[in-house]
Amino acid sequence: MTMIKDLPAHEKPREKALRYGIRALSSRELLAIMLRSGQKGRSVLEIADSLLLEAKGISGIARMDINELARIKGISKTKALEIQACFEISRRCALEEALKSDVIEHPEALVRWLRKELGSTLQEQFLVIYLDQHHHILYYRVLFVGTINASNVYPREIFREALLRNCTDILLVHNHPSEDPTPSRADLSLTQRLQEAGKMMGVRILDHLIVTRNRCLSLKESGFLEEQME
Repeated sequence: MTMIKDLPAHEKPREKALRYGIRALSSRELLAIMLRSGQKGRSVLEIADSLLLEAKGISGIARMDINELARIKGISKTKALEIQACFEISRRCALEEALKSDVIEHPEALVRWLRKELGSTLQEQFLVIYLDQHHHILYYRVLFVGTINASNVYPREIFREALLRNCTDILLVHNHPSEDPTPSRADLSLTQRLQEAGKMMGVRILDHLIVTRNRCLSLKESGFLEEQME
């Protein structure tokens, strides 16, 4: 068992970060700083290792709820909340950057936010982004949760929001918890159905994005989305 106090000064996570910068730390060292202390007979580095093992890597921690985190020996519910707060700050930073962008001309910030917003959720969610005339995010909302198919996604819910906000351009987004962003037949059928409904309502579907923790697939760029004219 390696106790932080027994490490040479240059190997202690806090001292190492102060000397070389936060990016010089490993994932276990970053978690050790967040956790701050271990418990009797168990060092903070061991607790960090257990967390990484349980989560299958640092990105998997975002999928864990407070009870799952607190089941790891050495992590109280208070520490679990602090861990969740760090991931929430990261999500909000990504959202803030996306809100500043023309998400059609410069989609990078949008993709970073969507991966944090939906990529780590274990249940499929269908989110609609409503854009202003400059393709900035005007409003967004998760409208449906559960298996996404043409029978449980209702066009009236999507286009009612568009009409209320005087919005003519929208983006469709949903996640694949399987980590495979390949569109299913149901995804393609739903997209076609919504695109046809949008034409009648005067609302363009600019793209349908499928996101996972590490990837984002654009149906438009992949050739699955019919081009809609002005």
